[in-house]
Amino acid sequence: MTNFKKGEIVALKITDAADGNKWFGTLLDGLNVFVNGNAVIGDMIEARITKIKKNYLEARLVSISENSEQRCRPLCLHFGTCGGCKWQHFNYSEQIKIKERQLINALKHIGNFTMTNVEPIIPSNRTTHYRNKIEYSFSNKRFIPDDEMNGLSQSEKPLDFALGFHAPKVYSKVVDIDICHIATLEMNKIFGIVKSFCLSRELQPYSTLTHEGFLRHLMIRQSLHTKDLMVNFVTSRYDKKLMNALYTELSTNSLPQITTFVNNVTSRKCEFSQGENEHIISGDGIITERLGSFNFQISSNSFFQTNTAQAEILYQQIDDLAQLNANEIVYDLYCGAGSISIYLASKCKNILGMELNEESVIDAKSNAKINDISNCSFTQFNLNNIHANINAIEEFGPPDVIVTDPPRAGMHQNTLKCIGDLNPNRIIYVSCNPASFARDTAILNKSFGYRLEKVVPIDMFPFTNHVECVGLLFK
Repeated sequence: MTNFKKGEIVALKITDAADGNKWFGTLLDGLNVFVNGNAVIGDMIEARITKIKKNYLEARLVSISENSEQRCRPLCLHFGTCGGCKWQHFNYSEQIKIKERQLINALKHIGNFTMTNVEPIIPSNRTTHYRNKIEYSFSNKRFIPDDEMNGLSQSEKPLDFALGFHAPKVYSKVVDIDICHIATLEMNKIFGIVKSFCLSRELQPYSTLTHEGFLRHLMIRQSLHTKDLMVNFVTSRYDKKLMNALYTELSTNSLPQITTFVNNVTSRKCEFSQGENEHIISGDGIITERLGSFNFQISSNSFFQTNTAQAEILYQQIDDLAQLNANEIVYDLYCGAGSISIYLASKCKNILGMELNEESVIDAKSNAKINDISNCSFTQFNLNNIHANINAIEEFGPPDVIVTDPPRAGMHQNTLKCIGDLNPNRIIYVSCNPASFARDTAILNKSFGYRLEKVVPIDMFPFTNHVECVGLLFK
């Protein structure tokens, strides 16, 4: 290890993907190297050493001496600068192989499972225009890409205005984009109209330094099946006249009819798009999406799976793994707008959905009503301490099955203990993070005796390193 110096160039072949959008290779002497940059498995590269660790090196891609057969031309002109879609530069068939392998590796190395029982990954039928929700950020600091910074390209875009996505690990600046290939065509058109409107009126983006400025976020939702469109414009204050003018601009530019237009207003100093107050400019503040035979009303701040087509596949897998019968009681943790509960309701006796977000609980109750579901109940409380609501639990009855779909960080230790104490016969764990999934299922296995019977990975997010999975744990 002492033979290497920081800043030194090393040559190696990329042999695998690593966590955090890094790539992995080995030097001739067997030393492992983790590489930052847009590499691909099979590339022969040169990389500059950035960190020297005891058993490995960290490096940054400098050049590619021989391209991998998997490498392809990225769709997006913002590729490499924008913080999203970091896997556009190699074939989709390779992407899903890597995702399946990363899940298996997490279960082995984090969960210490010797038998992972991972099914083949279910790919996405759509790799572009698949998202039903896109959230853009405004900034008074436009991120300047390397080619522009180095004088290799020029841009007429202002430096003090940007609407797009944050560059990787740069939270005070935003990459000003022109088009997003995972958004729908209608979303891209709305984006362009809003951007032109703001620039023409010289509206000021919010500054994370001074905490001044009007423009915060632009969120657009579109239903796959009903084609409903929601525009949620997030600002620092309410300006009714301006909101009406923007709605008129959107409505008169040959778009499909916008179902609802809302203005969330926030005074928070953090980068958070949910407002303290919401003003409905047009419509009733909701859109409707359909999963299977069920309709779901979605408000501006509700959680809903962002890939509708793959969500239908995911929910069918949950149903298949749960194998519910008509006498069983189900708890649905982190239930959001109640979509999983409602999807499973006809297969069991009763379902209790639990959720911290009050608006989501309201949506869940409304969704159960519009789908004529009478055996679903929804309640709001902190899932880090389920036993604090022991009266509601005792009244409902102990669960035979628990379905849990936690945030990316996974479940709190207290939640895992509560699940163990509730002692359901089966647990269905839905996760978008293999690492937290492996950690939590290992705790459920070692501390409470649950066997991980089967795991099904599903690609919900093409062109990214994220993978969804659903696992069955059996007592």
